[in-house]
Amino acid sequence: MVGHILSLAIPMTLAQLINVLYSVVDRIYIGHLPHASAEALTGIGLCLPVITIISAFANLYGMGGAPLCSIARGGHEEKRAQKVMGNSFSMLLLTGAVLMLLCFALKRPILYLFGASEATYGYANDYITIYLLGTVFVMVSLGMNNFINAQGFGKMGMLTVLLGAVMNIILDPILIFGFDMGVRGAAIATVISQGASALWVFSFLTGRKALFRLTRESMKLKAHLVKDIIFLGTSGFVMSVTNGTVQIVCNAVLARYGGDLYVGIMTVINSVREIATLPLNGLTSGAQPVMGYNYGAGCYKRVKSSIKFITVVGVVFSLILWAVVFLEPRFFLHLFTSEQELIEKGIPALQIYFCGIFMMALQFVGQSTNVALNRPKQAVFFSLFRKVIIVVPLTILLPMVGGLGTDGVFWAEPVSNVIGGTACFVTMLVTVWPALKEEKRKASA
Repeated sequence: MVGHILSLAIPMTLAQLINVLYSVVDRIYIGHLPHASAEALTGIGLCLPVITIISAFANLYGMGGAPLCSIARGGHEEKRAQKVMGNSFSMLLLTGAVLMLLCFALKRPILYLFGASEATYGYANDYITIYLLGTVFVMVSLGMNNFINAQGFGKMGMLTVLLGAVMNIILDPILIFGFDMGVRGAAIATVISQGASALWVFSFLTGRKALFRLTRESMKLKAHLVKDIIFLGTSGFVMSVTNGTVQIVCNAVLARYGGDLYVGIMTVINSVREIATLPLNGLTSGAQPVMGYNYGAGCYKRVKSSIKFITVVGVVFSLILWAVVFLEPRFFLHLFTSEQELIEKGIPALQIYFCGIFMMALQFVGQSTNVALNRPKQAVFFSLFRKVIIVVPLTILLPMVGGLGTDGVFWAEPVSNVIGGTACFVTMLVTVWPALKEEKRKASA
């Protein structure tokens, strides 16, 4: 069981790490542009909520369809698994096209709403205008890669994003510095790289090696399948959308209390968080197909063992992460900027933001378990609970308490991790554990 989880989790973690490099590498290069690095970095930071929301829709269909595919595979319902995958692909294409058109039409008011100023709008506009042209590529590469992993091809899923990431790492310095294209070069490199990843995913899922292939027949939309996919994928969607919402609120509040500099600091913090939480996300994502398959096959003891394993490993890892960030914050900040003022003011902000990160492991475990066992209502509720009900109000209110100012924005995250993580994990134990015992008795009766 542990071996199965790790065989998927390690390649998936590497794949997600490589995938994050798409945007993080852009920020690293842009953060070291001569004469305008802080403004350019802040401009890209203003685009992050849009990128996050696009990723949210990829998660809606990818993370919604893939567990259903695993459950169907465990129950030997191959035709249903194939149709779920095909319907997810169709929805990714349709939604990607609609999102691109909407974002193009509303990009100016959106960027100013997200905290843009006259000094940073130009950089944000240059980046997002080009990035949006690759919306469908992003949707397909992110969303459909879940189905490669769901079929047990973890290494192939890693290679999917490795192709695009290597291209992006190579193209970024050439276009940003060699052709002096700045943020536009970073966006062009990302679009080309995502396009290559999308083509790779499509080629594999229509090829001979795939257990379930994309076909025209499977792509014909069926209302009941789309409903099931959206219902289960809503958890991942809500988590991503609420992350985008938090980014918007944080940028707006920080722009008010600290100006463009603190929006840049939050851009760096988000970048560090994306990288730092990848092993945790990879671990829980890798466990989902294993839990879903064993749940569908009626092997409930293995499901419980999976939950125990990812809980212990997740908490230990996040404690180590907390210690590293607290002791060496300057190292992480130096990766993204050479601006001395941003680094000095970013150190206490980074330490505050990550001080409750170990409790986020419990949130990840609870969320992934609910998704894997087809319990979307619980997963959706706790996604909303931590971000919308706790983080957003605290982000607005804490800066006004005791003169906390910008520090109040950064304190909202650890407080939400403690409250939200505990509530999600305890509720999962109270509801899932007894249910597995009951179903075990039914299976043996």
